[in-house]
Amino acid sequence: MKPETALPSRRDFLRRACCAAVGSTSVVSALTQLRTIGAVAAASAGMARAAAVPSDYKALVCLFLSGGNDGDALIVPTDASSYAAYATARGALAVDRAALLPIAPRSYADGRTYGFHPSTPELRTLFSQGKLAVLGNVGTLVRPTSLAQYRSGSGLPPQLFSHVDQVMHWQSSLPDRPFDTGWGGRLADLTETFNASDRVSMAVSLNGANSFQVGKNVTQLAVNPTGVQLLQGYGAGGNTGLRYAGAKSLLAAPRSNLLEAAFGAMGQNAIENSEVLSAALAGVPPLATVFPGSLTGSRLAMIARLIAAAPALGLKRQIFFCQLGGFDLHAGQVGAHGPLLAEVSAAIAAFHAATVELGVANQVTTFTASDFGRTYVANGDGTDHGWGNHQLIVGGAVKGGEIYGRMPSLVVNGPDDAGRGRWIPSTSVDEYNATLATWFGVSPADLATVLPNIGRFAKRDLGFMG
Repeated sequence: MKPETALPSRRDFLRRACCAAVGSTSVVSALTQLRTIGAVAAASAGMARAAAVPSDYKALVCLFLSGGNDGDALIVPTDASSYAAYATARGALAVDRAALLPIAPRSYADGRTYGFHPSTPELRTLFSQGKLAVLGNVGTLVRPTSLAQYRSGSGLPPQLFSHVDQVMHWQSSLPDRPFDTGWGGRLADLTETFNASDRVSMAVSLNGANSFQVGKNVTQLAVNPTGVQLLQGYGAGGNTGLRYAGAKSLLAAPRSNLLEAAFGAMGQNAIENSEVLSAALAGVPPLATVFPGSLTGSRLAMIARLIAAAPALGLKRQIFFCQLGGFDLHAGQVGAHGPLLAEVSAAIAAFHAATVELGVANQVTTFTASDFGRTYVANGDGTDHGWGNHQLIVGGAVKGGEIYGRMPSLVVNGPDDAGRGRWIPSTSVDEYNATLATWFGVSPADLATVLPNIGRFAKRDLGFMG
């Protein structure tokens, strides 16, 4: 596999830079996007933008913990009776009680006390500073579900413990219908006119194609931690410059075939995006904030630079996606999970510090998501696929220092347990996403456009955003 810093071939460049058009959709959906990109969107994208541009800037940053993060190791009960039950259920995976980092929620109280995993001191600091909130036991739901309803097997998300399906459900927020668009893509489609320019997509991925950012009109743009995609063997001068001009001319040539025309339009768009974005990033002064050298650190560092470049690009709204894998720990969890959490903790803290440095801390919200939680009951030296999980929300506008939602009972075979400590979510992904979308600027009247299933749930605002 080529390293991420290598210059891609022409084929790789077009595949990555145009990733949203075909990377995560069905053939029918892909052709719909191609038709839109090749015709309607190109003709109408700039209409009435000037009147729609708001005075503020906002960005959402999704950090997806791929494989299913063990939320019950990230946040652990610390009171004596709860910890004793936890240690019994977890066996060799139980985190040493003395090593846990205690947290003091502002008002949440369920008779238990909690602490963060010892590998996450930066998260505990952000929580204590009121910049980080915890959302307890959130997961994919078709509708509110009790243990009895779960046992009846009706109204459940399809393929409940499957990685592929649950990632799709998380990122689409439509678990009971075939995939068409992601909720981030629908959010971008609805808010793209907030931006003064569409020269560069408002939806940027640091991990290539993803379901979250697939929209009808807005096409996600993939970049590397080191910058934009570049065409190998093409440059500004000499023969390389001639080849570059020739490639652009070929892509711009009129085509009668719909697929060829759409491919040419996407190729042109990819090159133009790369040129514009590269120039904008070149004008961004280096950040004083020091990011960790991890992959997550480098990806969030690039997102910080892209945020710094937003004024030059005419962007008032941006949606970012990055991902860290390795969380599917059926074995060897003790040695592997702590370093993963440490990477997340240090990178999130550095990214928040960078938003403070840029003066946009109140306008940038980072949130985590994951396939699902893990079983509370260990399988030996690992855990298996679960359901409800705990997520983190970070930013200056976050009402931090608090646990939102309802933490599960943590009783094996109890009222929240679908089996082996697979917690039935008490909060839906839709309610989580609706709170973020509302902060981003979606009106109550338009919320169902982004999250069509939100009417099935009690809360459109969970209260963790200012």
